[in-house]
Amino acid sequence: MQIIRRLMFVVALICPLITQAEPQVAKLYQRELTRNSYAIGGLNAPVALFAAQVHQESQWNVTALSHVGAQGLAQFMPQTANWIATQYPELKTNQPFNPSWALRALVRYDYWLYQRIHAVTDCDRWAFALSAYNGGLGWVQRDKRKARIQGLDPMSYWHAVESVNSGRSRANFIENRGYPKRIIYRWQPLYLHWGNSVCLDD
Repeated sequence: MQIIRRLMFVVALICPLITQAEPQVAKLYQRELTRNSYAIGGLNAPVALFAAQVHQESQWNVTALSHVGAQGLAQFMPQTANWIATQYPELKTNQPFNPSWALRALVRYDYWLYQRIHAVTDCDRWAFALSAYNGGLGWVQRDKRKARIQGLDPMSYWHAVESVNSGRSRANFIENRGYPKRIIYRWQPLYLHWGNSVCLDD
């Protein structure tokens, strides 16, 4: 009887790990995402973070189309896709449903946002960048200004700017604040074997 209990305990420990694995389809794009991450961000690029972001955006569905018009793996809105196609020669074809284009565009845009954000730690900086990817850089800047006025540290996302709403609707605010958390803490652990991560060692 004791052996059966021990066996059940081991199964209970293993089952969540089995169900919380990366989707099989993600493996088709691992090499492409890793290559683009290293090409754009260097060998320290947080590949696991980018994989988690794709997981959140489209669950690796190359034909994903949201109810608001976001397209492909990276769920770029048409206006964002048009804009980024004018910024980087390798993205000029503007093909959000092409996996190679979408993965490169996601990493490019993440770094474009990251470079325009200052934060107290790299973890905070990436959280700000993810918030900006989801809701726009302008909102992040407004939230930071309001945080300063409220006596909060505008350089800290977690437990500071994270709590500040500079005018979004309640639904948009909840969605935006959940976005970095889900990517970093829920999905990123599934992809740690892909490469570097952020925040998980803090």
